[in-house]
Amino acid sequence: MSMGVSDQSRIWEYFQNEGIDKFDGSVGRLSYIARLLKPGTRALNIGVGNGALEAFALDRGVEAWSLDPSERAIESLKQRLLPMRDRAFAGFAQTMPFPDGYFDDVVLSEVLEHLEPDVFDGAIAEVARVLKPGGRMIATVPAREKLSEAMVVCPCCSTTFHRWGHTRSFTVESLIDLLGTQFTAEQAAEHFFVEWSTVGPAGKLKGLLKQLLSWRGIGTYGTGRTILYVGRKPARQ
Repeated sequence: MSMGVSDQSRIWEYFQNEGIDKFDGSVGRLSYIARLLKPGTRALNIGVGNGALEAFALDRGVEAWSLDPSERAIESLKQRLLPMRDRAFAGFAQTMPFPDGYFDDVVLSEVLEHLEPDVFDGAIAEVARVLKPGGRMIATVPAREKLSEAMVVCPCCSTTFHRWGHTRSFTVESLIDLLGTQFTAEQAAEHFFVEWSTVGPAGKLKGLLKQLLSWRGIGTYGTGRTILYVGRKPARQ
């Protein structure tokens, strides 16, 4: 038995609010993404998580905006980051409340793997719509994820589902192909991001080794791989 949209929303609502500490390990990835954003530009983050990307972007002088399905997550973000009070909205990636060509960059970090095919296509079309000509889509997804290894069963109704609400797995090649209808890939490779403050000396050494291997393009360095994709919207349609 598969999950419906409302079931996916329940998972996302939980992790955005009661389970917010699950995002603590994403700091390395989000700080890296923030460094790709240029000061003085306008960037939209879809899927706020714990608000770390917005905080990093604001510190860099980026005009950060946010969109997330969870109204509670958006209200919490507004309370924690005052500049976001007029720039954070509850809504869905496939129906964005923003005008055409409004953003220099749109970020979807660990979002695309949650989207069913019809929602995925609509979301990518909307990202292209709200980007300026020549603007960039920056995305990350788990690399070569084995979805079956994270399946669980509900003890109440016996429904099986992915524990994080993921619906599909990606390779670098498949992601480039899926996004190629709207964007030209400028970067697309597997990375290993480490949250250095949460690991001990042995973990730091192991993380450094994995990171070095990822930079050299070696993809068989254990779990925790992430595909980083940067694609550009055509300057002229």
